[in-house]
Amino acid sequence: MLDTVVLTLSKGMYYIKEPDRFEPSARLILDENSSMGSRGYIPAKQNPTKRELQSGIYKPRLTLTNRFNHTGRREATLKIELSLPKLLFGNNFDELSIDDFDPVTKLLKSRLKDMGVMVWEKFLLNAPVSAIHYSKNIPLTDGSTPHYLISKINEANIKLSLDINQTDYRNDGHSYKWHANSYEVAFYDKIKDLEMAKKSEKRAVERDNALQLSLFDTFEKRKQLEVLRMEVRLNKRQKIKQLFRTLGIQSELTYKNLFSPSISQQVLLHYLDEVESKRLPLFDYKPTSPKSLLADLIINNSRLGLKKTVQLYGLKQIFNDITPRELRTMFSGYSQRSWYRLIAEAKTVKLPPSKSPLEVIREHLTNFEPLKLVDFQDTMLNNDKYN
Repeated sequence: MLDTVVLTLSKGMYYIKEPDRFEPSARLILDENSSMGSRGYIPAKQNPTKRELQSGIYKPRLTLTNRFNHTGRREATLKIELSLPKLLFGNNFDELSIDDFDPVTKLLKSRLKDMGVMVWEKFLLNAPVSAIHYSKNIPLTDGSTPHYLISKINEANIKLSLDINQTDYRNDGHSYKWHANSYEVAFYDKIKDLEMAKKSEKRAVERDNALQLSLFDTFEKRKQLEVLRMEVRLNKRQKIKQLFRTLGIQSELTYKNLFSPSISQQVLLHYLDEVESKRLPLFDYKPTSPKSLLADLIINNSRLGLKKTVQLYGLKQIFNDITPRELRTMFSGYSQRSWYRLIAEAKTVKLPPSKSPLEVIREHLTNFEPLKLVDFQDTMLNNDKYN
């Protein structure tokens, strides 16, 4: 569902009642006669403090700036960034549903008022969205782990995509993300991330984790529960528009319209499809013996030819012990063209159908039921009962 959202309010959509709560004071930007305010991009910010987060008080991050509007004139623009589930529930393990729209909107309006900012509800509902993060928590109660699923996602070798400029496989394989200029897709171990945040906020994937660190104490008592989190972070308005055109989503990019389980589901499934489309059929196929592997390659790929059949046979055997990333590094002395050609051929190979290890993710994205911590009480035990 929807997690983080960034709303951008233009002049007239808000009123700052207490400008001195910003740092530096919002007066410098709001005062049109101010020499500082007239010089351009001078942000005034108001963020939740670590003490507030540790006390369970969650507030949006506010940034007031002087920006050019569509007429070419400068105006004071207010950016509101927040995690909606953290605002409503105090954590983002619990997920929002469409029924939460009114409560979370009223709470947002009230919290902004507490921060000295007045926003009329009609403007809040129709506030333009400049960035949005969709997410889903995937509970694993069958003994599987996020580490295993992330290792399978890592096999997709996403970095080969043209618009990707960075991939990050870190924390001993407990998180994986790919990053482009306008968006990110991340998969990570939700419980492990809380553990990392306890050591240092900088080591965690999420920020503002101080609000929900008590969850880690709860999860430490779990009997058998692991949680994989998937996030799609669309960080530019133009990227949101582009993706929506691709998916056939016709919606104005406003807070009210984008608070949508249907849109969230479509976006998350799209990027899961991206991952699975880049995983080679060779990964999931489990032959009973090397001889059966060779036989299946020959029987199912009659036009492949002797040389390519042997190449793909060898590639499958190598992938039993080495990831594509490692293999590509070892082959760095060879031409990139040869590598791309080999991978392209491996993508077209036909083999008997195999179950995808990422099926559990697809199942939860397809059902798209909001996750609640209370639903897993039977998998949580008190420490004094844990044997």
